[in-house]
Amino acid sequence: MEKPLTEKRKSRASTSEQAREYRQRGHDNALRFAKALGLGSGYRNDPLAKKDVIDPSGDAHSVKSGYGKWQLFLYGRNRFLTDDGFVALNGIGLLLVHCIDAFPPSYKEYRKNPDASKERLKAPMRELRDRFQRKALLRAFLMKAIFNGGEVNYLAILHDNIFRVFLNTEVVQVMGECFEVVNSKATKTGDFDDQKVLFRYEGQNVGELEMRNDSAAHYQQVRFNMSIGPATKLLLGHIPKEHMLDGSKIVAVHGKAATRFGRWK
Repeated sequence: MEKPLTEKRKSRASTSEQAREYRQRGHDNALRFAKALGLGSGYRNDPLAKKDVIDPSGDAHSVKSGYGKWQLFLYGRNRFLTDDGFVALNGIGLLLVHCIDAFPPSYKEYRKNPDASKERLKAPMRELRDRFQRKALLRAFLMKAIFNGGEVNYLAILHDNIFRVFLNTEVVQVMGECFEVVNSKATKTGDFDDQKVLFRYEGQNVGELEMRNDSAAHYQQVRFNMSIGPATKLLLGHIPKEHMLDGSKIVAVHGKAATRFGRWK
């Protein structure tokens, strides 16, 4: 069974060593999945479009491991203003820009009075929460965040040493129906309410939409993370396994993915 990363950090920001370890693990998992599909080490992919592996039929897979968090995106204001997928999300892209604009242009200026920015951040975060009560809009946002608006066809999660393959539309449908979308609340003195949008299932945080304000390196960027364990549990609980991919002991096909995945066999 794959082991979680050793905890080395003292702050929320990953060290360069950890970042390299995450990237290498992702590459290793993608290569292993590609080989399980009958592809060689020269398999096709497109990391910028979230396409970790392109299978023999030309369909794309986002390959994730079963521990830690998925960083679904980390974008600045220009991405939300120019990416048609975000522009078309009925104001979601513009609200994310408003979150960014709650902070002054420089990290140095922000550190002089962080409370003022956190107070300004409350309004757009609350508005995002309210918008995501519309299930259709929530599903559209998840499709953009996880599957780049549908350019990626499948999610393949390495869980219990098996790659579990789910169809993009079914992942989005299940998460959209199951998520309760709320704002974060202060848990200790000095914290502020409404600094994040939380995507919850059975009382547990699965996804977090938040501002990066912990370092200058990613200042004025919005991050969307998803905890892999709870997300995997949610999907496995609602999308049962249909069969193992022909000729493979480590690729399981779940739910509606069985209607098309593996047709090249």
